[in-house]
Amino acid sequence: MRKLLVILMTFISSLTLKAEEINVSEILFGHIGDSYGWHITEWNGRHVIIPLPCIVKSSSGWHFFMSSRIGHGREYEGLFIAEDGRYADKIVERGPDGELVRPFDISITKNVASLMFSSILLVVLVLLSARWYRRHEAVDEAPEGIAAAMEPLIMMVNDDLIKDNVGPDYRKYAPYLLTVFFFILLNNLLGIVPFFPGGANVTGNIAVTMVLALCTFVAVNVFGNRHYWKEILWPDVPMFLKFPIPIMQIIELFGLIAKPFSLMVRLFANILAGHAMILGLVSVIFVTVNLGPVINGSMTVVTMLFGVFMDCLELLVAFIQAYVFTMLSAVFIGMSRQSEHG
Repeated sequence: MRKLLVILMTFISSLTLKAEEINVSEILFGHIGDSYGWHITEWNGRHVIIPLPCIVKSSSGWHFFMSSRIGHGREYEGLFIAEDGRYADKIVERGPDGELVRPFDISITKNVASLMFSSILLVVLVLLSARWYRRHEAVDEAPEGIAAAMEPLIMMVNDDLIKDNVGPDYRKYAPYLLTVFFFILLNNLLGIVPFFPGGANVTGNIAVTMVLALCTFVAVNVFGNRHYWKEILWPDVPMFLKFPIPIMQIIELFGLIAKPFSLMVRLFANILAGHAMILGLVSVIFVTVNLGPVINGSMTVVTMLFGVFMDCLELLVAFIQAYVFTMLSAVFIGMSRQSEHG
């Protein structure tokens, strides 16, 4: 597991680490943040990084290059990575007045590359499972291989979450909800993998969770039936609560925003918190170096034990967060599909 490997590596490093001050926040944000290159390891004092494509439109036009050209303080075609300030760790250029300016940036960062990999991997897993069912009679044979691992998860999500919460027309929404469940679960698990192509903090990125929440928002409100919109725009409440001052309508419209917002923040906060707690525990090893070998050694053992426990807990959280996001999405969709007497 990624966090356990980090703990073991930092324990070995701490045996020869000189007493010095460290920046804990830099360690935390450096590991959970995004970057223009994919850091693999450190070998003989040199960082092994896979460069990723940078696609930037600056004041001088479009630029296409690999991130290795601007790493370690280097500048390329007037572009470089800011070391601090509001644009820290982002590609910037200098404006006419000398101020840093952020150009239009659609580069393939570490999180984007991880999203592409996880999406391709998910498609491959689904197609391999579908191929088994095309070649076998599911009624007479038990599934094997990937199909055997996918079937119980698909049946659980479809029967226990989607069918029960959405209602009679659940089949129309099953492909989206199943995709959401496996996409979140796969990215959560890849975030725990200690080596390439794992380790990216995808579902702990609020931009990713926002897009997922917006997809549910569209599924709820675009495909909501007439009764759903009637309850929002003209609910069955006393007239003075909806006219001439639309009190209930304002409350209902606020609820439209609160639902996807809660989905976005819940997934983002739980995944990010798990990563931050593990990295915070690792930082304890470095912080206690100046306190002597006895205290540092004791805290290292305690940190390793807590780290293993948190890693096991994070495996459980990876599944729970995918389950909860899918369940709430199904509930919100089901609320938009209820009939007048539903």
